[in-house]
Amino acid sequence: MISLLTSEEIITQSEGLQLYKNLVFQLNKDFKRANIDIDFIKDTPPSDLKLKLNIAIHNLILNTYSEYLNLLYIIDVSEEKIKKIGVDSTHEISKKITYFILLREWQKVWFKSKY
Repeated sequence: MISLLTSEEIITQSEGLQLYKNLVFQLNKDFKRANIDIDFIKDTPPSDLKLKLNIAIHNLILNTYSEYLNLLYIIDVSEEKIKKIGVDSTHEISKKITYFILLREWQKVWFKSKY
């Protein structure tokens, strides 16, 4: 698995390996496990997926922080990575968290497809 530095690279690789729908499915599965009522449609264009995820994370941070923390735990986003974000605007933090979520979900999908 190559190093993916942006959300766009993650989505592009998932499309290239024909695993984009699996990535969307994994997001839906983990959001449902966290009891967060957001449904990403499998045919959602990749740019819309990233935007919708970013908006959802931003809203969770501002409105239901405990659900946000629960989601990060369920997805298994590294606490160490979150601590390294530093203090920025909520919008910038949500963009970075969106990347971490996409990366972790992609890792799950990629490993499942390989093994």
